[in-house]
Amino acid sequence: MVALSPPPVNHQWGTLSFVSTLYLCPILDQLLARVPHRWRPEVRLGLQEALVNAVKHGNQLDQHKVISVRYTVAQGRHWWVIADQGSGFEPPCGCDDPPSEAVSAADVGDCGRGLYILHQVFDEVRWASGGRELHLCKQVKKWFQFPRIR
Repeated sequence: MVALSPPPVNHQWGTLSFVSTLYLCPILDQLLARVPHRWRPEVRLGLQEALVNAVKHGNQLDQHKVISVRYTVAQGRHWWVIADQGSGFEPPCGCDDPPSEAVSAADVGDCGRGLYILHQVFDEVRWASGGRELHLCKQVKKWFQFPRIR
């Protein structure tokens, strides 16, 4: 388990809001702009799962409802707070806790594929505001590249 502390309250957060849609490419591009290239495919998969869940399960694909995302980077940690206007979410079967290493994607049962992916991609996954808000954190280490020897 990794214990992470949230960024300082006075830290600058970006905000992005959009109506419930599954056309997420430009939204994901914006949210990944400060993520190092090496980590983008993995983080993109996790954010896409989180946003699809918010749109489909939170807002029930209602285009009159909005998804909002706050995001920031502090000390190598990328934070996203995704909020929907749904009725909330109660994670089943202890899904607040990351699955153990012995658990495979086929074993997640009621927790669902998306929740399993979130716990595989992010270092911190937790719900707030009665399940209408998802807090995600990914600690990103800079990728060191050895110089080429000629």
